[in-house]
Amino acid sequence: MSWKIKQKLRALLAAETNLCSSGYIRGGDLSICLVYPNLYRTGMGSLGFQTIYRLLAASAGLQCERSFLPDREDLEEYRRSGSPLLSLESQRPLADFDVIAFSTSFEPDYLNIPSILSLAGIPLHAADRSQSNPLIIAGGAAFFINPEPVADFMDVICIGEGEDIIPGLVDALLSPRRDETRSALLSALAAVPGVYVPSLYSPTYSQGRVSGCDVQVGAPLPVVRASACLEQHQPSSSQILSEDIEFGDMFLIEVSRGCPRGCRFCSSGFIYGAFRQQPYEHLVALVDKGLEQRGKIGLVGAAVSDYTDIGRLCRYIVDQGAKVSVSSLRIDRIDGAMLDALLVSGHKTISLAPEGGSQRLRDLIRKNLTEAQILDACEMLISRDILNLRLYVIIGLPTETDQDLDELLRLVEAIRGRVIERARANKRLGEITLSVNPFIPKPFTPFQWCGMEPLPSLERKVKLLETRLRPLSNVRLKVESLRESYLQALLSRGDRRLSPLLAAMSEGANLKKAARACGIDTDWYVQRSIAADETLPWSVIGTAETVMLRKEYERALAGEREIS
Repeated sequence: MSWKIKQKLRALLAAETNLCSSGYIRGGDLSICLVYPNLYRTGMGSLGFQTIYRLLAASAGLQCERSFLPDREDLEEYRRSGSPLLSLESQRPLADFDVIAFSTSFEPDYLNIPSILSLAGIPLHAADRSQSNPLIIAGGAAFFINPEPVADFMDVICIGEGEDIIPGLVDALLSPRRDETRSALLSALAAVPGVYVPSLYSPTYSQGRVSGCDVQVGAPLPVVRASACLEQHQPSSSQILSEDIEFGDMFLIEVSRGCPRGCRFCSSGFIYGAFRQQPYEHLVALVDKGLEQRGKIGLVGAAVSDYTDIGRLCRYIVDQGAKVSVSSLRIDRIDGAMLDALLVSGHKTISLAPEGGSQRLRDLIRKNLTEAQILDACEMLISRDILNLRLYVIIGLPTETDQDLDELLRLVEAIRGRVIERARANKRLGEITLSVNPFIPKPFTPFQWCGMEPLPSLERKVKLLETRLRPLSNVRLKVESLRESYLQALLSRGDRRLSPLLAAMSEGANLKKAARACGIDTDWYVQRSIAADETLPWSVIGTAETVMLRKEYERALAGEREIS
């Protein structure tokens, strides 16, 4: 095995501060390697990954280690040396573990799963594995949105939140059935609430579309998402600190889970169920713990500014002589105490998300924001000399026209005018960044039946924005990669027939070449509207109620704002 790779892994480990009470490795009958299918820096910056690590590391009877996708230099070294992929803690080959558990937050990371299994010397398809191979388990937000594109690669998929699933999962893994056949263990795992065993489900197709699913006796249909009661669990927070990871300068704390807004394009308001908040006292205790390690606290959640005590919590952090950072701000929930805390913490740029460029589109997606509210929020920021603003908007929303883009441009110009007026007083010109993302239809949202707008049409709209914004000296346009967004839409809406494409791409083929070789029409998956009576590829998962989502979709097209 490569000495160079082992030295690098040991250096990463030495740079970490591990706050788990169990330490790096605890003895146990069952060895499990938790894998993030992306780079170490990204994976250890994920609070979800760190939370699952804490839960597994604290489980009696388990020995838990970690592994990550190698960077390009290390990948070449693995291939040159012929070394199998190693764990971080003990530099043990992944194939030697009893269980490999993938924690995956974003669909594009599906592309890295075949590469990791190949490097580990583990058969890609679950059907090809023997009793001697590790059990391959997966979980994370991407999987309870749509696991089907990689379902053939997985023995077990966790649908829902780890706090609720892991105890039952671990009990099943440690039961006497572990010494029986692989199929007996899978049957036992399928009985655990929130656990999906893809081999027990066989999709059927008619005229090229998913028409149903044959389910083996005893397997639940649908597999219902598990949801945790946060008050019964320790709040998610940083467990491993290192300067080498994203957000490495701060201690992260989750203040809430889910989103109470229910914006019709966004999965966060639907896949997590009810909006839940951590008790203030629990968070303060974690802040005190975090400040022993870092001078900045990062507050995390899909709707941080909707947390009831957000201003009070930010003020507490600042009063301890520390800095605070938040992951998101809701325009109609900007709290003065929170803003003052962000200012003291040195924030020079604040991000806001109007999402829809026009009032009509904001009503369509149920953003429930008026132009006056957006301008008032900007005024509140500008009055505190926060002159660098980032505005997140979506183009290509269902029914969007050029008139909606015109209204977006007028909104940007109105905000710019306020920034310039303030700049004259303090002789400092701020910058407005318009961050544009194409609409991506997501499962378990009211817009899951919509297709993504074709790339040529989106490219035309981007050019229109570029032309109109170019004369505005302090306005910068930043556009998310349209082709990467297209790939994300493909993975979001795909079914099991995409697995050959993912395998081909993991071997170096680009999307177009892989699709041609596999005979897959990717536009059909990405751009078509799905009929109301069509079986959805992800319907085996009970993440959200389809009848409610369809009703909300029809309300959106009818121009009704309030969710039923």
